[in-house]
Amino acid sequence: MKKGIVALLVALVLVIIVSPGIVGRLAEQSMDENLDWAARESNSLVVTSQSFDRGWFSSEGQHRIELRDGSLRAALLELTGNDETGNLPALIIDTRIDHGLVPFSSLTRDRGTLKPGLGSAVSTMSIELADGEAVPMPGTIYTDIGLDGVLKSNFVLTSGTRTMDEAYFEWGDVDIHVTSDPATGVLKYNGIVDTLAVSNARKTVRIGAVTFAGDKSPSPFGFSVGDFDMAFDSMAIASPAAPGVELGRLSIAGKTAVAGDRVNGSVNLKLESSTVPAIGELSVMATLAFHDFDGAALGALNKALADLPAGNDAMLTLSTMESELQRLLAAGLRLDFERLDILLPQGTISSNFSIALDATDSDDFRWTALLLALDASAHLRVPADLVDLATMMGPQAGAAVAMGFLKQNGDVYELDAAYRKGLLTINGAPLAIPLPSVQ
Repeated sequence: MKKGIVALLVALVLVIIVSPGIVGRLAEQSMDENLDWAARESNSLVVTSQSFDRGWFSSEGQHRIELRDGSLRAALLELTGNDETGNLPALIIDTRIDHGLVPFSSLTRDRGTLKPGLGSAVSTMSIELADGEAVPMPGTIYTDIGLDGVLKSNFVLTSGTRTMDEAYFEWGDVDIHVTSDPATGVLKYNGIVDTLAVSNARKTVRIGAVTFAGDKSPSPFGFSVGDFDMAFDSMAIASPAAPGVELGRLSIAGKTAVAGDRVNGSVNLKLESSTVPAIGELSVMATLAFHDFDGAALGALNKALADLPAGNDAMLTLSTMESELQRLLAAGLRLDFERLDILLPQGTISSNFSIALDATDSDDFRWTALLLALDASAHLRVPADLVDLATMMGPQAGAAVAMGFLKQNGDVYELDAAYRKGLLTINGAPLAIPLPSVQ
């Protein structure tokens, strides 16, 4: 009996005294792996470990996160006026990790825990400006590192205000949860940002509560797939020099998934009652689905887009990615705008579109052959009052009616179009499309 008690005490001492030093190294490695994995996933970040002072019961480290060269960095340099200096602010993250199978040392700080794991960490952030000045950022990140290396992080920010460079910032409470597993590449997240406002002498932008949730996991094709759901309660843009814009609740949800060597997905968008200058009240509802996209070709196209040098114009971008785009189209695909409805004071514009491509020879790609493999349809319904208004404002709408593109049916005008194997039909009337020889 006494031997058992002694063995238990020895084991307890080892857990409390010995394990922190051993586990501390594993905790450091896990933190680095997760940051490196996040940088690889984004493809636009550079993460540098500035320092790491490993103690027996706790460790402190600092990481620097910057944007790597690319189109996003170039755009921000131009936007901030730093395109001549080439300097952008960097994000500095300072972290304290309390480690050990049972992190007793964490009890001396806020939100300490005795939950078993590789460690419990708390991080603060600052922005390092181009001149080297560090500006502390509000908010704290609390992280638990599980025995399996999985990180569970919680970013917490209480409401507040700040003035910076003649701009006034105001935000509500922020609560964001992220779980990441670098071993599997699976990321899950959810959170809420309770209002955000930015204003200066020229403009004020105010966003209502933002909620979001989703997950992503790697695919065999070099990009991630998963689900996402995001909603903005409202958005308002006010300016002394222009009419204001007030948007109602905006929700966006989507998903992507791999089925064999193909990728499928969908996006749903809903914009509720909004006020837009020169239009008035409007609402928008849209559903887009894509099917049977070749995964390898889509991955190659995605990589080519990510590798584009900064500053490319549209035509150069298209020519650079032409071979990848041709490969994707030649593999066949289907794209369906199942619903695109715009609700206006004059009535609802409703439409749906569909594009389907049969597979063609990718080794001998010809645009004419692709056009013969195309099967497309479009359906449009426009309120007669809106067409009459458009006709009064310009001749284009009247020409569309006169040519038979818009056909009146009661209190709406309709367009039903279909394209198959080079033949276009509009409201039942065939219209041949001249195509060059495929030979």
